[in-house]
Amino acid sequence: MDFQIDYQHYIDVVDGWIVDQPKTVLLAFLLLSAGFSAGLGQSGTSSGTSQFTEDVPAYQAFEEVNDNFERVTFEEDTGTTQLIQSGTNVLSKPELLRMLRAQQRLQANPELSVVQTTSVARAVARVIDPSATTLAEEIDAVEQATPTEIDRAVQVAVEQNPAIRASLSEDFNVRSASASATIGIVTHSLSGEVSDSAGTGGDSPLTEIQRHAEFIVGSVGGDIRVFGSGILSEEFNSVIGDSLALVVPAAVVLILFFLVFAYRDPIDLLIGVVSLAMAVLWTFGFMGLAGIAFSQMLIAVPPLLLAVGIDFGIHAINRYREERTEGFGIHESMRTATDQLLVAFTIVTGTTVIGFAANASSDLGPIRDFGIVAAVGIVFTFLIFGIFLPAAKVYLDSLRERVGFPEFGSEPLGAEDTVLGKVLPVGIHIARIAPKAFLVMLVVSTAWMGYYGSGVDSRFTQDSFLPPEDNPEYLELFPQQLQPRDYTVTETTNFLEDNFQTGEEDVTTVYVEGSLTDGGTLESIWRAGNSPPDSFVIDDGHARETSIITVIQSYAERDPEFAALVARNDRDANGIPDDNLKQIYDALLDSPARGQALNYITDDYTSARVEYAVESDASQADVTEDTRAVADRYRVEATATGNVVILKAVSDVIAQSAFISLVLALGGSAVFLIIIYTLLEGRPSLGVVNLIPIVVTVAAIAATMRYLDIPFNVMTGTILSIGIGLGIDYSAHLVHRFAEEYDEGTDVFVALTDSVRGTGGALTGSMLTTVTGIGVLVIAITPILGQFGLLTGVSILYSYVASLVVLPPALVVWARLVHGENAETAEAASGPDGAGGAGGAA
Repeated sequence: MDFQIDYQHYIDVVDGWIVDQPKTVLLAFLLLSAGFSAGLGQSGTSSGTSQFTEDVPAYQAFEEVNDNFERVTFEEDTGTTQLIQSGTNVLSKPELLRMLRAQQRLQANPELSVVQTTSVARAVARVIDPSATTLAEEIDAVEQATPTEIDRAVQVAVEQNPAIRASLSEDFNVRSASASATIGIVTHSLSGEVSDSAGTGGDSPLTEIQRHAEFIVGSVGGDIRVFGSGILSEEFNSVIGDSLALVVPAAVVLILFFLVFAYRDPIDLLIGVVSLAMAVLWTFGFMGLAGIAFSQMLIAVPPLLLAVGIDFGIHAINRYREERTEGFGIHESMRTATDQLLVAFTIVTGTTVIGFAANASSDLGPIRDFGIVAAVGIVFTFLIFGIFLPAAKVYLDSLRERVGFPEFGSEPLGAEDTVLGKVLPVGIHIARIAPKAFLVMLVVSTAWMGYYGSGVDSRFTQDSFLPPEDNPEYLELFPQQLQPRDYTVTETTNFLEDNFQTGEEDVTTVYVEGSLTDGGTLESIWRAGNSPPDSFVIDDGHARETSIITVIQSYAERDPEFAALVARNDRDANGIPDDNLKQIYDALLDSPARGQALNYITDDYTSARVEYAVESDASQADVTEDTRAVADRYRVEATATGNVVILKAVSDVIAQSAFISLVLALGGSAVFLIIIYTLLEGRPSLGVVNLIPIVVTVAAIAATMRYLDIPFNVMTGTILSIGIGLGIDYSAHLVHRFAEEYDEGTDVFVALTDSVRGTGGALTGSMLTTVTGIGVLVIAITPILGQFGLLTGVSILYSYVASLVVLPPALVVWARLVHGENAETAEAASGPDGAGGAGGAA
């Protein structure tokens, strides 16, 4: 049964618009551009790591923990600012006074809404003068003290409250009362339902407060830096703007350079650049109208649109020039070019949209947005370069003829007498010598690359989004106005890690839901920590935990009456009550330990959190697996959560998304190509051949990622589906051109040579332009964008090489399987390179 359709009628309609009504087409597209421009500036900005974690179940459980427990400590929403002081000895009299004065001046400013300040300096001052209750009195106490008295006060303060050691650098010496760094805390009252943890997810209410605090703290002298989620939020957002400010001009310069090489004509260059700008404008306008916020991931969309747009533009101009060099007129040449290219563009657009849209299957919102925006942008690119650009070319070439404006470089890329034209047929030479042996070797090498690449790691850390501590030296080559600001976040976080004892342990959390008043509930929670997994810190065979149980035990040690109540309801005398739990909770919440208790149990006794200490050098995977194993021991519903578990959950989702999007992109593209070649050419097997270079490219990308130790993260996790989406451009153009040139009775090598030299030249110009245009992301401020730019550029290069080297042998083997010996009937007449056939469209 013949499923082939007659699509020429539809192509002729579009041809008629382009060739006969170019002014109308141009006007329509300009009006659409004006409509999309209304959406510019309407989309917000989303930055940081929380945008990727908010859809993960472990994060949702963690949010419930924060909502149910941490907010009960304060009656109003609060945020904190860190004052990180460093010097020869921050416990000397002058440095203690600087910290106290900094906190005093911050507290005196009503715009900062300071509700509390803590620091080692305040603790020392209160040892010197126990009656001091205000910062002014504490300053007076320190000013009147001798250095010896201050040293003794430091020693006493640490003895009385060992917890303040955490606010002193690791080099703290109790004997000499010296340390090179300390941290003071300022707590602010915040309006609105926002916590200070909001900083990494977008705009923080603390940003303005902390920037104002920097100015105030600077007035006391010394080295005190202000740090907090507000500054972190601001710098996360600034990274996007600074990255765009660097990448866009650099990409424009490189793209223009190679477009000049590809077009070699100012009018064609103008048409191509305007079309590229229009594609980006439509896409960003669509984002604004659709309310999609701009994030780090969407920085990659403009380069991807440029990649496909440049590919389409060069092919359109190059194919048109092939006809013009044969002596045909403007209208006839463009009609022939669009007859062929609109079909090729449709194939490329379909497969590219499938490749990008496959990312919409991700469980992570930003990756879904990326897939949707990129897919819509590619459709816009198809319309602009498939209809607007040819119409503009017809209109301007007709105008050029009327006014006598000279033509410049009009020869198509890859002509036979050029250096490029001699290099392009390398795959044809392989196809002549041993195509089957080459394909066997290809299958083996692709299988090995796929196996090796399957070991690519998956990671999700905040470090991937942070700007560098020191800006790279090459940025000094850019004009001053394009150079990024000096970021402080990474330097500060590195300083904290290097100078403060982060401890030999981290914390993981189990969130408990259910009735906590049933007899034996606390015993079951405690038993879950017996014989803990390897990543947990162990005390006498039990996990080191902090929970409502430890709060009960701690308060029982201080209050005999409460201890007696616990003992009466403790059947096995292990300090954990078994009966009358509601009565015990009620007594605890009526005691001075209420605030501490509400950090671990809700006042309706239906939820609790249990924190376990874990080894700091344990991997995310081990901590997550072990926390889930402990949670499974609970008699009530329990969920593993906490920062480590959340980060591992996101890593797992990224790896899953990469695999699912790869399968969808590859499977969807295969089905689409088989159907489209069945409908257009009556040759479904050509769709399978079209996929061969793509499978090779994907395997090579995965192997490259593992070799370079580039993990799957929120951006590189999309690279395999993107490699399919962009890579199919190259093979689809070549296969479709071959299908146009080849039919039964035609020499396969003649058809291949005409296809490779005609289409291969345009592929080369497109590859050079897009590899450099996208590869320029390597200079972006954040590592995650640099890795994405490198991999995308490499994927395009691999796709180009695979199309020119792998496709010719594959097409020769296909032709022999389909047509047998008739595949090469004209070989003898074709010359040594198979160049005897005529060029142009079939």
